[in-house]
Amino acid sequence: MIFEIAHIQVKTGSHAAFEAAVTKAVPLFQGAQGCESMRLERSIENTDAYRLVVGWSTLEDHTVHFRGSEAFQSWRALVGEFFAAPPQVEHMNTVVTGF
Repeated sequence: MIFEIAHIQVKTGSHAAFEAAVTKAVPLFQGAQGCESMRLERSIENTDAYRLVVGWSTLEDHTVHFRGSEAFQSWRALVGEFFAAPPQVEHMNTVVTGF
């Protein structure tokens, strides 16, 4: 499994609406090929900063199958208006697990 980590900066004052839109989008991820998990985290120090962490079976499940799908278009339609800047996305492998 790989993890997509999207660094998202939202417009000040849009937290509740953004979080509601992400909640509404959960089924889009649940139905996506190879999507194994999804969570949204909010920074304590910078309350406009979020991390969307999605577990995918393969990199292509995210970069090809999801990004090329109608679900991705629906995701962007739900949350795009809240972005203060384009999200920065990286893909990670777990290399050490402590416990």
